[in-house]
Amino acid sequence: MLSPSDTAIVFVLALLLFGPEQLPKLARQLGEAMRHIQSTTNTFMMEMERAADAAQSPHVHDHIPIAPPAIADDPATTSAVDEATVPAAPFDESTPSAPAGASD
Repeated sequence: MLSPSDTAIVFVLALLLFGPEQLPKLARQLGEAMRHIQSTTNTFMMEMERAADAAQSPHVHDHIPIAPPAIADDPATTSAVDEATVPAAPFDESTPSAPAGASD
C-alpha cells in the first residue's frame, strides 16, 4: 500500500503528465474500471460459492420424495371403497383362452 507521501508523488506526476483538464476524466474512467472489476470479482466469488455449496450437497433440488406404499391392514392408508363391493369384470366365454405356455 502506498504511504501518503507516495500518493502525493503519484498525484503530482499524473497532474504533470495529463494536465488539469484531463485528470478528472482519467480519474472518472479509473473509478468506473475499478467498479467494474469489483463487480466482476463479486459475481465470480458468488458463483464459486454457489458451486461449492452444490458440490457439498448434491441432488438437493433433484430429489422428489416418494411416499411409502400403503399397508392394507392400516385403515388410515386403505381406500374407502371395500374390495368386496366392487363387482368383478364379467367373464366372456366366447373368447377362447390360450393354454399357458402356448405361442403362435
